[in-house]
Amino acid sequence: MEPWLMWLIAAATLAIAEVFTLTAALGLLAAAASVTAAAAALGLPAPWQLLLFAAVATLCVLFLRPFALRRLSPHQEKRFGVEALVGKPAYVVSEVSALGGRVRIGGEEWTARPYDDTLVIPPGATADVVEISGSTAFVYPRE
Repeated sequence: MEPWLMWLIAAATLAIAEVFTLTAALGLLAAAASVTAAAAALGLPAPWQLLLFAAVATLCVLFLRPFALRRLSPHQEKRFGVEALVGKPAYVVSEVSALGGRVRIGGEEWTARPYDDTLVIPPGATADVVEISGSTAFVYPRE
């Protein structure tokens, strides 16, 4: 069997495997095998074919794969409204307990309750916003 045909079979096998894995690595290896098949068809000796495949595969995986993954990965959706406040720091204005309290989040005062009902957060402390329900921020004190 001709070497170029073996490289094409390897490229096709890698391309089919890429369809099932979606890692972008096998597809790039298939491209490297295709380049090597073209070089083998032009008469490149076998040791040079292996070297060419290794070089093209390395370059593709190191430089093209990160670009491909950025293009294929879903982008983080931006949070708007009260969802954007989750994870932000909150300055405790008045004591926050299971009965209630007040915090300042990004310049606005909110009604607050601790995320853990057994906690009492003193005024002046900083807490993290864990959840917003209606007009109440559920906060957890920073350690």
